[in-house]
Amino acid sequence: MQKKVYFASDFHFGIPDRAASLVREQLFVDWLEMARKDASEIYLMGDLFDFWFEYKTVIPRGYVRLLGKLAEITDSGIGMHLFRGNHDMWAFDYLNKELNIEIHRDPEIHEFNGKVFYLAHGDGLGPGDHGYKFIKMVFANRINQWLFRWIHPDLGIRIALFWSRQSRFANMIKGDTAERDRHFIDSRLSVHSHEMLASNPSIDYFVYGHWHYPSDIPLTEKCRQITLGDWLNKFTYAVFDGEEMKLEKFSS
Repeated sequence: MQKKVYFASDFHFGIPDRAASLVREQLFVDWLEMARKDASEIYLMGDLFDFWFEYKTVIPRGYVRLLGKLAEITDSGIGMHLFRGNHDMWAFDYLNKELNIEIHRDPEIHEFNGKVFYLAHGDGLGPGDHGYKFIKMVFANRINQWLFRWIHPDLGIRIALFWSRQSRFANMIKGDTAERDRHFIDSRLSVHSHEMLASNPSIDYFVYGHWHYPSDIPLTEKCRQITLGDWLNKFTYAVFDGEEMKLEKFSS
């Protein structure tokens, strides 16, 4: 049987609180156990954690079940990839050295069974959004990362989690954001996809995270753009079986 390639994104483990996050974490561990039965590779397309910062000798507390399952899967020989998102851009080398997860920092083109995939988290792509692009540049600056490292972990991680939970939890409790997300996918992400397709017409699939809205949009007769949704309340993912790419919803 043809081995499959799985894609999922935007888990934001850690919010809105540890207890609620643990329920979603366990559901995702169940998904990983399901996927490992026929997966050749698993791609996590960003924002695995709502906040993650690696000090030289300290990582954020928790996530033992998740990290253990990821290590178990990579130890079995299944390839595991993480495209860093805007919430885990400060993932450096711990996940690679300890769990053998391949870390990707920029959009990449991969080929599976003769099909060409453009893979990216999706943040900051396309026109507009200049405020966010500036903030991302600030956070990606190595001097700023070095300065943050000098804050004691108990304080630094607490501050970061407080602001992270405020912004994301505020969006969650406002209700459905599908119309907003769909607008940005059309006005920004699709523009970027069409630009990339013009320079590389061999692309069959664009696969993105970040926007939290699961969608499968035809760009041409042979090319589709897929946004993966999230694991906050949608629990959606995509799977490529060697011939076709499909969006699915997971339930235990």
